[in-house]
Amino acid sequence: MKVGFIGLGNMGQAMAGNLLKAGHELTVYNRTRSAADQLEQAGAKVADSASSAAHNAEVLITMLANDAAVEATILSEEGYSTLETLKQGAIHVSMSTISVALSQKLAKAHQAAGQAYLAAPVFGRPDAAAAAKLWIVAGGESELIERCRPLFDAMGQGVLTVGEEPWTANLVKLTGNFMIVSMLEALSEAFALMQKSGVEPQQFLEIVNTALFKSPLYEKYGSIIVEERYEPASFKLNLGLKDVRLVLEAAEKAAVPMPLASLIRDQFLSGVARGHGEIDWAGLGRVSAENAGISPLT
Repeated sequence: MKVGFIGLGNMGQAMAGNLLKAGHELTVYNRTRSAADQLEQAGAKVADSASSAAHNAEVLITMLANDAAVEATILSEEGYSTLETLKQGAIHVSMSTISVALSQKLAKAHQAAGQAYLAAPVFGRPDAAAAAKLWIVAGGESELIERCRPLFDAMGQGVLTVGEEPWTANLVKLTGNFMIVSMLEALSEAFALMQKSGVEPQQFLEIVNTALFKSPLYEKYGSIIVEERYEPASFKLNLGLKDVRLVLEAAEKAAVPMPLASLIRDQFLSGVARGHGEIDWAGLGRVSAENAGISPLT
């Protein structure tokens, strides 16, 4: 399949590499050209613009950091050529974590241009992307999802379909991230209490993950917080703040109070205000420790 891939960050580069390994014809674009060098050596074509990456694509995949990046690439005055260059009948698969509102806007724009649109955000960190073990949450017409399934199979371990409306996949992704950050906040507060009371947080994590939850997420993120392995960031704290803001935006539109999400937004904001925006989003552990007067290990 002829695929255009835009966005070669921590996740996108590995995802694009797995498409190459599966034998797909890949054209990539990234604002920082050096990010494409390894893929070019593996056989990918490197475009000099987003519109060039879309030119001959049957499927155009975007894996970008936020709403602003996706909108600038696809819908801005500068990026309208990307929308126009993508041929009629081609599919834009947005795999970025974006707002419900932007997903709805993209669906309308592609429909008006005679193109198709799927939302397919992913659950998984960069190591899962490299191992093709992502969970892909797909929203859109079932026939389009089936057409893209060979691509999804190359990048992930499973496809979880939500509904015929693409934005539903974005809502599931944002709400799933809300549940992850709720866990991060709970672990962070609990570890601060343990550490200040003389109980080893690692011991507490082992007890919790044996007797209460037995979750790989608790084990992985709990270990990151206990060991303070916040750099290099797999997913930055300031992006966590972005996601919590987006889930609150969706909740307000649906008239659903989410008081816990509001609290966690403030914790993220506190971390950003203290200069922690570039560390891993598990750095909520550092915020809770600082709130408790605990100095970092380093």
